Amino acid sequence: MAIRQVREIGDDILTKQCKEVPKMTLRTKILIADMLETMYEYHGVGLAAPQVGVLKKIVVIDVGDGPIVLINPEITETSGEQRGEEGCLSVPGKWGYVTRPDHVKVRGLDQEMNPVEIEGEGLLARAICHEIDHLSGELYVDKTEDGLHDVTYDSDEEEGQAEETEE
Repeated sequence: MAIRQVREIGDDILTKQCKEVPKMTLRTKILIADMLETMYEYHGVGLAAPQVGVLKKIVVIDVGDGPIVLINPEITETSGEQRGEEGCLSVPGKWGYVTRPDHVKVRGLDQEMNPVEIEGEGLLARAICHEIDHLSGELYVDKTEDGLHDVTYDSDEEEGQAEETEE
């Protein structure tokens, strides 16, 4: 496993459509393991393959309940609404308010290429929508309701607590 470089806003790969994964290969297994390691290294809750430079329909998510791997994911149902702060490993140091469904149902394949269906609410629903957007070349920055804000860290604050500033 290896930590991969996370592509940042401005990199053309983040605006491209991803391709379906037709079968599991050793290369794809390594990619998934690297994506998980990269996501954890950078303290993200999700990561999509194009964020590490690969145009495949693969996302990994962990909102604290253990890792979820989705291959060729497709949202099949949404309901409710939530507005909240969103950030992205590909847009470091920034965040913005985005409205997303509060409940989503998604189907796809797991790491063994078995069909799976996952339902998520709250943060998991937000993460699923955010990561699947990446597979279509969409970034959350185009969905923010009041623009992007800087994330700054005050040396007097505890690690992990951000102070909000407007750009």
